[in-house]
Amino acid sequence: MTSRDNLLKTINHEQPDRVVVDFGATPVTGIHVLMVEQLRDYFGLEKKPVKVSEPFQMLGEVEEDLMEAMGVDVIGLSPPSDMFGHRMEDWKTFHTPWGQEVLVPGTFNVSVDAKGDTLMYPQGDRSVDPSAKMPKAAYFFDAINRQGVIDDAQLNPEENLEEFSLMSEEDVTYWNIETGKAVEKERGLVANFGGTGIGDIALVPGLNLKHPKGIRDVSDWYMSTLMRTDYLHHIFEKQTDIALENLKMVREATGDTVDVAFICGTDFGTQDSSFCSIDTFRELYAPYYKKINDWIHENTRWKTFKHSCGAVEPFMESFIEAGFDIINPVQINAAGMDPVLLKEKYGDRLTFWGGGVDTQKVLPFGSEEEVKAHVLRECEIFAPGGGFVFNTVHNIQANVPVQNVIAMLEAIRQFG
Repeated sequence: MTSRDNLLKTINHEQPDRVVVDFGATPVTGIHVLMVEQLRDYFGLEKKPVKVSEPFQMLGEVEEDLMEAMGVDVIGLSPPSDMFGHRMEDWKTFHTPWGQEVLVPGTFNVSVDAKGDTLMYPQGDRSVDPSAKMPKAAYFFDAINRQGVIDDAQLNPEENLEEFSLMSEEDVTYWNIETGKAVEKERGLVANFGGTGIGDIALVPGLNLKHPKGIRDVSDWYMSTLMRTDYLHHIFEKQTDIALENLKMVREATGDTVDVAFICGTDFGTQDSSFCSIDTFRELYAPYYKKINDWIHENTRWKTFKHSCGAVEPFMESFIEAGFDIINPVQINAAGMDPVLLKEKYGDRLTFWGGGVDTQKVLPFGSEEEVKAHVLRECEIFAPGGGFVFNTVHNIQANVPVQNVIAMLEAIRQFG
């Protein structure tokens, strides 16, 4: 069977002939640019600058030759502009603070402040305040809080909808062309159409906006889930209406080429607890997720992908009720996220996309033998009966020992 055949079996809870592998298909299953370069070197692939596929986290593009070397089965497609509003075109070189030469979009524009921190500008416009900062010793960006003073009497939810709009004809054409190219490779296809991330905290600061208005501070946003629920309901309702119109357009443009739709990266869990109650999830978030998921299931054969870090086992039933087919990153080292329990309770209804190796302790700090044993155990638990796509617990970060990543890949092959 092809990689795509195996993915389709997997997400339909049928046993594939081997475990399906994803590295790089989504912004939460990717690889840092530094690690991509090291892996290319390890496999003896052509030496060239790595493209930055997602600049906020500094993820690198996993090209076809590296996919082959790593045994990757899934291709991902992202919107034509990144989180900072750069069109993904006119690539140019950029020297990172850690000394790596990479490729970035033509409008990518940064400066370095007196502390040595790298500042990123929305849409590359240095005439406005920067929207993100990469500290001198760091390997990715953090959002900068650009929110003004909040006056509840003057708050207008429309201001938090500025970044959500109907797709242009150019954008629809982009999806038609890119999905057409991808399907020829006979790999599974994940599409992040954008605009469906209800309440995604990574999007709240408006990294791509030159002058963001409304609630843009993360702490104020979280407080608003209790203090300003009517405000958030208005945002989510309008966002959902726009998202559905866009999904109708991309469905016409892409046909049956897409297998999985990345819906949302909103986190509901911490390491030991959650950001909100299940009742809050069901009242504030679930109606809008369900409306989007129901439309997709009624009009396409796509499976829907939900990302949430942390201790979210208590939310699993609610995720299922809201119509999600896939959960990621399956943070097996968080409270209550026991792999055996997850597989037994939800394995016939949710596909676990991730959970293949702990990225907090085992992958960065374990021995090669510990990595192999850990990966084999997770595969033995999650793989039977389908419903498991191998990926790490979130992105592979910079400075993970490359030999540990190779040990992980060897264990996947051994199991498969």
